[in-house]
Amino acid sequence: MSKVSTTKLSSRGQVVIPEEIRQRLGLEPGAQFVVIGEADTVVLRRIQPPNRKQFDALLSRARKAAKKAGLREADVAAAIRRVRGAR
Repeated sequence: MSKVSTTKLSSRGQVVIPEEIRQRLGLEPGAQFVVIGEADTVVLRRIQPPNRKQFDALLSRARKAAKKAGLREADVAAAIRRVRGAR
């Protein structure tokens, strides 16, 4: 069973994650989290980039969805040009 620790919310809205937990989870400065709040519970979930296998699977699904939708490479290139021109 995990150890229980306490922490406080600072006046700037910051919360310190106790050192033992940071070490156990391998959290480094700059780690990013999704914050979920529900009733009286706050959940922090670390955001991690996908590994190569997960990325390849995501790319495969995106390609299949694009093909099913009838998108072509030219359509994607045109959309990128539109977005870049809007800046």
